[in-house]
Amino acid sequence: MGRDVPSVSFSREDRRRYRDKVKLSLDVLAGMLRESRFECERPQMGMEIELNLVDSRGEPAMKNAEVLAAIAEPDWATELGQFNVEINVAPQVLSGEGSRLLEESVRLRLNRAQERAARVGGQLMLVGILPTLRESDVSEATLSANPRYKLLNEQIFAARGEDLHLMIEGVERLDTYADSITPEAACTSVQLHLQVSPETFADHWNAAQVIAGPQVAVAANSPFLFGKELWRETRISLFEQATDTRPEELKAQGVRPRVWFGERWITSVFDLFEENVRYFPALLPLCDEEDPRRVLDEGGVPELHELRLHNGTVYRWNRPVYDVSEGIPHLRVENRVLPAGPTVADIAANAAFYYGLMRVLPAAGRPVWSQMSFAAAEDNLRNAARYGLDARLYWPGLGEVPAAELILRRLLPMAYHGLDLWEVDPVQRDRLLGIIERRCVTGRTGADWQVRAARAFGGDHEALRRMTLRYLQHMHTNEPVHTWGI
Repeated sequence: MGRDVPSVSFSREDRRRYRDKVKLSLDVLAGMLRESRFECERPQMGMEIELNLVDSRGEPAMKNAEVLAAIAEPDWATELGQFNVEINVAPQVLSGEGSRLLEESVRLRLNRAQERAARVGGQLMLVGILPTLRESDVSEATLSANPRYKLLNEQIFAARGEDLHLMIEGVERLDTYADSITPEAACTSVQLHLQVSPETFADHWNAAQVIAGPQVAVAANSPFLFGKELWRETRISLFEQATDTRPEELKAQGVRPRVWFGERWITSVFDLFEENVRYFPALLPLCDEEDPRRVLDEGGVPELHELRLHNGTVYRWNRPVYDVSEGIPHLRVENRVLPAGPTVADIAANAAFYYGLMRVLPAAGRPVWSQMSFAAAEDNLRNAARYGLDARLYWPGLGEVPAAELILRRLLPMAYHGLDLWEVDPVQRDRLLGIIERRCVTGRTGADWQVRAARAFGGDHEALRRMTLRYLQHMHTNEPVHTWGI
């Protein structure tokens, strides 16, 4: 959601007013899109990184309040669980040495935060799902203290009317129930933002949907949940289930899930906001005093509070974002498929791969999404999440091919070209995309390393704990995961 909310109960009148305000905001956005009042001449990239907190034994540390107090920096914030924190990285251009400066900035902030967290008995860990997390660690009691999480939990369960059913068939099988949304906190990700113009938004979003599968295949880092080996990127399935407001009957009726890949290619950013309003009831019907139409008519820039809040409770894997900075509105594609970690270098490589492709694919004369079905792109994401680099992915002109082959033969050359178009320093380009290449050649992602290490240590919870401590040692070296030994 990205926004604090008060502790409150909602009436039918609240919901009616909110619905009217969201529809008004949608109309105002439509007018703004026609008039092109958006910042797009200086496209920027931004990043959010979610992290886990562990203690000296590698077990979850329910200490985010103490850790954030010790860090005492405005760019750090709570996340859903008491064992989570998040850092927001200021947006900047990618050209020149921007990628190096971004990576160095993230490392500096994380190192400084780690030093302060250690004073209160916490360690920061970059990983998609904390391997040592147990079912007993995810309950309403371990939600962060911020009222917005309690309120979100209440509203999701009010909509469902029953406990969450978590069922994932992987190498092993997980079949359990949860009485809070706290299992969602197990999903720690890196979110990449790209500012784009209204005219090119649809092409960028469609391109991001196309490459979601390859992104996940090469970056998988979440093989364990509650002591079981499941998917290579279990986070994808877990997040879909942990925020599902639908009981079985509504699923059978075809009601859309709130964690959503989507169902079609789009022609305008308005398509996505309109779908969100049409398909999804309000979870948090909080109204602001702003009259967006009056603000717009008077020459101002409306914040569109209600539309943005509603948009923040529909968890698309590639989400549209409307925001206002220094009085100027802009649009962003928020890419949400990537797990955190294993190192800052790996995160920077994943970002370079994404941004390189996003410079080339949206501008192609014959867009790749015009040559494949939307369902094929969604199948790619699911197969990549389940099997990682062992997945077979569909690509026009190639058919179904191993993920590593697709990336090496087709996507990496595009990413190199894209970074050249961004005018990225060639040394940084080669280093970062070289990490992606070596993962494909060796087959060693974060998920692969975790599985091999856990099996080498015995395969039980003690093995996961030892693996977590070894992971932390490697993480602090910032050597990319394909180089890690057991």
